[in-house]
Amino acid sequence: MATTPIKRALVSVTDKTGVVEFAKALQDEFGVEIISTGGTAKALEEGGVHVVPIDDYTGFPEMMGGRVKTLHPKVHGGLLARREDPDHMAEAEANGIPMIDLVCVNLYEFEKTVASPDVTFADAIEHIDIGGPSMLRSAAKNAESVTVVVDPADYARVLDCMRANGGATTPELRRELQRKVFATTAAYDAAISSWLEKDLEEFPPTLRLNLSKQGILRYGENPHQPAAFYIFADAPAHSLAKAEQLGGKPLSYNNLLDTDAAWATVREFEEPACVILKHQNPCGSAVAADVTEAYDKAYACDPVSAYGGIIACNREVPLELVEHFADVNKQFVEVIIAPSYTEAALERLARRKNLRVLATGGIGAPMAREFRSVDGGMLVQETDRVAEDPDTFKVVTKRAPEADELRDLLFGWKVCKAVKSNAILVAKDLMGVGLGPGQPNRVDSARLACERAHEALGRMGLPTTRLACASDAFFPFRDGIEELAASGVTAIIQPGGSIRDDEVIEACDEHGIAMVFTGVRHFRH
Repeated sequence: MATTPIKRALVSVTDKTGVVEFAKALQDEFGVEIISTGGTAKALEEGGVHVVPIDDYTGFPEMMGGRVKTLHPKVHGGLLARREDPDHMAEAEANGIPMIDLVCVNLYEFEKTVASPDVTFADAIEHIDIGGPSMLRSAAKNAESVTVVVDPADYARVLDCMRANGGATTPELRRELQRKVFATTAAYDAAISSWLEKDLEEFPPTLRLNLSKQGILRYGENPHQPAAFYIFADAPAHSLAKAEQLGGKPLSYNNLLDTDAAWATVREFEEPACVILKHQNPCGSAVAADVTEAYDKAYACDPVSAYGGIIACNREVPLELVEHFADVNKQFVEVIIAPSYTEAALERLARRKNLRVLATGGIGAPMAREFRSVDGGMLVQETDRVAEDPDTFKVVTKRAPEADELRDLLFGWKVCKAVKSNAILVAKDLMGVGLGPGQPNRVDSARLACERAHEALGRMGLPTTRLACASDAFFPFRDGIEELAASGVTAIIQPGGSIRDDEVIEACDEHGIAMVFTGVRHFRH
C-alpha cells in the first residue's frame, strides 16, 4: 500500500465545521494543493486558503445549477488510478490527469431537509447529493492510495497522522476511513430510498434501516451476551434514544429496555403522571394533581417491587419528588426519565452517583413503527398507542360505569397496555394498585392482580371495593369475571370479541358489574 505524502486534496463540504482550519493546516504545514467547489471554495478563500476552483482544475464549467461540477474524468481518474499500476499511470499522464491524494467531502443534508413538514418533493430531490457520494466512493475504493475524510471529527486525526508520517497517512487509518465512507453512503442511500417509498405502501418490499452505533454496552440481558446500542437516524426528538444523560453510570441493555417501556407508558397521559417499572411491567402507576403526588401514589402501589426500578414522569421533576424517593422512601432507583428537572432536583440527584438521570426535553410522539428481531428476520409493526376515542366505547352491561369508575377504567386502560400479556390491571383512585402480568391464562392473571390490589389497598388504608379492572384482551370464559367480582371489582374495560361474550356479559350483570368494550386489543408479548 502506498504511503507517499499527500500533495493534492479535493475539498467540498456541506458541513463546514473546522474545514477552514483543516485545509489551512494541509496547505501551510504540508504544501498540499487544495481544489474546491462553490460555497466551500468561497469559505476557504475567506479563511486565507489558496484554492484552485473545480472548473479551473477540470477545464469544464460548473453547470446546470451546480448539478454537474465534479463528475469529470480528471476528478475520478485522479482518485481511481492505481498508483502501483504502470498502465494506469501512463493513461493518466497521457490524458493530463493528476493524482488526487485526499478527498474531504460530506453530503447534502437530505435527511434534515425531508424532516421538515413543509418540504416539497422538488426541494427534497434537489438535496440528493450525486457528486459527493461519487467522489467518496471513488476515493474509498482506492484507499490503498487515497485518504478520504467524510466526518469533521476525523480532521485532527488525519493531520496528526500526517505529522507523524512525513505528510502521509498510514494504511490502517485509510482503511478505517474507507469503512466509514461506505457506511455513510449506504445510510444516505437508505434514507433516500425510504423517503421515496414512504407513501407507496405501509410496508415497502425492501426495508432499509439506518442506525448508528451509540456505544458498546457492558453486556446484554446476561453477562455472557455482548451487546451494543444503535440509534435510528430519524429517531424522534423526545425519544429515549435522543435523551440527554445528565448523571449516573452508563445505561445497560436491561436499563434501556425497561426505561423504554416506562417512558412509553407515562407518555400516554396528558395529566401529571408517574410510572414505576420493574422487569418490563409497571409495578406502580398513578396520575394526580402534580407529578410529586403522582410519584407518591405510584410508589404506594408496590414499594417492594419499586426497589431497583425505573421512574418515569411526564412533567418536570422538582426537588420535592427527588426528596420523596431518595430521602423519605430511600428507594434504590436504576433510572429516572422525565422531560426536564429543576436545578435543585439535579443538585440532589447528583448525590446519587450511580443513578442514571435522563432528560428528553419534551414528550412528543414515538416512532411510527417498532421492530423486533426473530431468528433470521425482523418483525415490523405500527407502534401500539392508546389512540382510540372513549366516545366510541360501548357499554354492554345493564349498568353503565359511574363517573369515578369510568375515570379509573380509562386510566387502567392506558397502563394495561404496558403490562405483559395475559394482562390484568386493577385500578382505584387513578392508581394501578394490582398487576397480573404474563400468566398463561387470564383467570390466573385476574387472581394475581386482585391479590396485589388488596395488599396495596390494605397498606394504604383504603377499602377493597369499587375496583376497576382493565384487561388487554377479551375474557374467553366467565371464570375471570367470577374471580374479579369476588375481589370487589365493580367495573371492567376490555376489547370484547370472544365467542363467549354473551356469557361474560351475563356474569357481569349477575354481579352488578359495569362492562365497557373498546373494540381494540393491546397485547404486549
